[in-house]
Amino acid sequence: MAARGFSARISMALAAMVMGAGAASAADAAKAPTFTKDVAPILQAKCEACHRADSMAPMSLTNYQEARPWAKSIKARVAARQMPPWHIDKNVGIQEFKNDRSLSDDQIDTIVRWVDAGAPMGDPKDMPPPIQWPDASVWNFAKLFGGPPDLIVKSPSFTMPAHAQDAWDKRSTPSGVTEPRWVRAIEIRPATIKGRKVVHHALARLSQDDPIDNAAAANNDDDSGVNAGPGLFMEWAVGKQGEIMRPDTGKLLLPGSEFVWDIHYSQAGEEITNNVELGIYFYPKGQEPKYRQVLHLMGTGGIDIPPNTIKGTQGFFVMKQPGRVESFQPHMHLRGKAMMMEAILPTGRTEMLSHVDNFNFNWHNSYYYADDVAPLLPKGTVLRITAWHDNTVANKSNPDPNQWVGSGDRTVDEMAHAWVNVTYMPEEDFKAEVEKRKAATAKTTDLQQRQH
Repeated sequence: MAARGFSARISMALAAMVMGAGAASAADAAKAPTFTKDVAPILQAKCEACHRADSMAPMSLTNYQEARPWAKSIKARVAARQMPPWHIDKNVGIQEFKNDRSLSDDQIDTIVRWVDAGAPMGDPKDMPPPIQWPDASVWNFAKLFGGPPDLIVKSPSFTMPAHAQDAWDKRSTPSGVTEPRWVRAIEIRPATIKGRKVVHHALARLSQDDPIDNAAAANNDDDSGVNAGPGLFMEWAVGKQGEIMRPDTGKLLLPGSEFVWDIHYSQAGEEITNNVELGIYFYPKGQEPKYRQVLHLMGTGGIDIPPNTIKGTQGFFVMKQPGRVESFQPHMHLRGKAMMMEAILPTGRTEMLSHVDNFNFNWHNSYYYADDVAPLLPKGTVLRITAWHDNTVANKSNPDPNQWVGSGDRTVDEMAHAWVNVTYMPEEDFKAEVEKRKAATAKTTDLQQRQH
């Protein structure tokens, strides 16, 4: 009798535990993130730019039915910070960018918990309104500037066979401008959606007779001009849409100028004819920006990577006028591993600016610094670019770790340079910008101290 009573008490206790566990599971399920309320807003903000119909991504993620089959893959990619593609080391250097599309720790945690809970849909009423993405034929900045670009320059048409080795189109196109014009925004893109399948990247270099640059080059101590030359005008690569100059800043386009194309094509299993379009928005006539911006190629020199080796290279660029560094974009190929940009000041002090610690050849991100943190660097500053290549079997992108690798244009060759936008300014204006930055920083610091 006592035994039966004891057994009954045990059974009741077990039942209570099961009921409690069930209640806890129900509570946990209720707390789990849902697609409609928690995940969809993240995908809209950080993923749909590529993951939507007729865009470059392999799948669309604009609704629950599209995203649910990919839930485990989404979790794996975002947890490893492979998606969205954003390869800046978050532990060093500048961390504030205008175009930051990386996920926060909280956003990653939300997606991981959603998948772990079984990827529930949630209440359809919680679903945010769909984003009305522009048609592929619409220029990205058309709404901002009230219409299409003021000038559209097209590269010569090029037909890429269905099966062929990589090709480079390096022909030229006249700009067609008949008077000096200042540029405030630029877009560049393959002319068709199919063109994106064969265009790895497209460079438009500006070739023009520039007396300002020529005069400054003849006298490196003359701060009245920019002695860097016009340089690269704009680049397109997967993940890049265009560039808007900061207020009162622009690039100068002169009569008789032309664009020298360097378009890298690769086969896509079908014959595709393509050309690249360069869209240019001008400042209104008579409205000249105060400062001139130049996009520099800052290289690390020749590449010589033995088989089964990780190797670093360095290059140096001297700023012959004071200025503001606007952006940083590493460029390497399949064996690219990491790239770092540092500023060695005239005082000898070194500042870490940016470090891409997980370079991915499939994405060529340009990191645009936020207005209040873009580096202000005095004349005489040396920008040091350090690149690392991984020619070992550990590099999953490596086509052959037993092969010696040197410099070259082919994808299986290597490169190591950074595209760096610099806005140059006279010494007096530079000092004023430095003082303005100090005052803003002091104000922010004071506000933070008061809040704490």
